[in-house]
Amino acid sequence: MAMFTMDGVRKTFSSGEVKEEILKGINLSLREGEITALVGVSGSGKSTLLTIAAGLQPASGGQIIFEGNNMITMSPEQVRKIRASKFGFVFQFAHLVPFLTVEEQLILMLDVSGSKVKKKEQKIEIDKILKLVGMEHRKNAYPSSLSGGEKQRVAIARAIIHKPKVLFADEPTASLDSRRSKDIMILIRDLTRTLNITTLMVTHDEEMLSYADQIVKMSDGFVMKSD
Repeated sequence: MAMFTMDGVRKTFSSGEVKEEILKGINLSLREGEITALVGVSGSGKSTLLTIAAGLQPASGGQIIFEGNNMITMSPEQVRKIRASKFGFVFQFAHLVPFLTVEEQLILMLDVSGSKVKKKEQKIEIDKILKLVGMEHRKNAYPSSLSGGEKQRVAIARAIIHKPKVLFADEPTASLDSRRSKDIMILIRDLTRTLNITTLMVTHDEEMLSYADQIVKMSDGFVMKSD
């Protein structure tokens, strides 16, 4: 079932009288419980498409349908609320708050997302998520004591603690070695299926494509191929 649909999505940047069309009418459907990987050379438009889909920058035209509503016609405040409550984000670097413990990172995310989990139940939910990502034994640790792989696991836990509908992952394994990259992709794949999340991922690493359910190849602002 398609949870998230893009129809004719365009993006144009202007510099003085010069206009450059980065996305040229993208059509793409993302399904629940599946990972869609965006691939292509640098400048192909894949990162621009991900940030637009995630509501981090506006499109110039087209439709982005999420839960039956067109995000492109929403106000910035409406998009912000969806982004906070319904979306999760994992980036190349974990971007953890240095002075918060692992547990406190997740508490902050619950608060920011407007989660309805009651304060007295938060630690129960956090323990469940940390167990899912294999980090329950490190919940009182600070980021400075974590390895790169551990930081990324915490970043993933933070991204899903509020039970998002869509997970956006931008080069989630780029800063890791091959072994840790595979571990993180297995984790993202398993969480996507177990929690029935819709995942959109940008990657340059062809080895990571084996974990995707749909591979979308982009070139010069077009979708060239979908496997």
